[in-house]
Amino acid sequence: MKIIEDTKLDYDDVLIVPRYSEIKSRKDVSLAVDYKLKYALWRYTGTPILAANMEGVGTVSMALALNKFNMDTVLTKKASIEMRPGIGIPTISMQTFNPNKEYGDIVCLDVANGYTSDFISFVKEVRSYLANTIIIAGNVATPEGVMHLVEAGADVVKVGIGPGSVCTTRLKTGVGYPQLSAVMECARQAHVMGAHIVADGGCKTPGDVAKAFAAGADLVMLGGMLAGHYESEQEMVYESASGSGIEFHGSAYNNNEDYKTAEGKSVYVPYRGPVENTIKDILGGLRSACSYVGASNLLELREKAQFVKVNRTHNKVFE
Repeated sequence: MKIIEDTKLDYDDVLIVPRYSEIKSRKDVSLAVDYKLKYALWRYTGTPILAANMEGVGTVSMALALNKFNMDTVLTKKASIEMRPGIGIPTISMQTFNPNKEYGDIVCLDVANGYTSDFISFVKEVRSYLANTIIIAGNVATPEGVMHLVEAGADVVKVGIGPGSVCTTRLKTGVGYPQLSAVMECARQAHVMGAHIVADGGCKTPGDVAKAFAAGADLVMLGGMLAGHYESEQEMVYESASGSGIEFHGSAYNNNEDYKTAEGKSVYVPYRGPVENTIKDILGGLRSACSYVGASNLLELREKAQFVKVNRTHNKVFE
């Protein structure tokens, strides 16, 4: 048994320090990126925010809506089967991968525990068949996990174990890693290897998205922040005093096996209308964060941002 003595941080534990800025207007901030990948022939371009492959989020309707903002959606396994060419990023499991199928320019290999030898071998297998495809793989939360998946053939590693709003992995298993520190440490490892990371989970506000990019994330994946919208493709549920809303639950919510426990929960999300308004709020907050530190783009945000630790108990008084 070993204890890591230094304190690890979540998004709520820090704030970005404002600095001298020559940005005259938030409209002068560019959120577009152009990444050269480690293995794939293609480059990743666009606004680097992804809708998560969760029920009620990773839908075809969400993909169509986010395309207008040059953003991508990682489709649920069900939506991946029904996908139309060019709409959304398919999610591939070890059970459904077909080397003879056309998957497009990007695929996502998704499991709860990205440290297993079987999954690492699976990433190697997919890379051997899809030599020029951008492969996103995860989840892990430490530099060791990043190293294994990049060496196996991942261009982008999905980082986050337990930080999501409907994930109960930390409660059920005691396993996890504070997300801000995970992003910072995993990003350093990936960048040394010529790879990238996507921060997956833990963002509750546009400010959290800004902190993720400032910490070194190349892309940020959102679940709960995009749930409850028209594009969720789910039926409304009703509560007497709360009005209409939509059920949102973690990827590991359902458990039909006797040997394991569900590591997700179900929550009621008020109906939020079209996702367009939420996206504009997120992008506006991100541009504003850049302007506060004098960054004209996301890479400059990473270079110029400084974090200050905060007293979380004190902050909650003013929430």
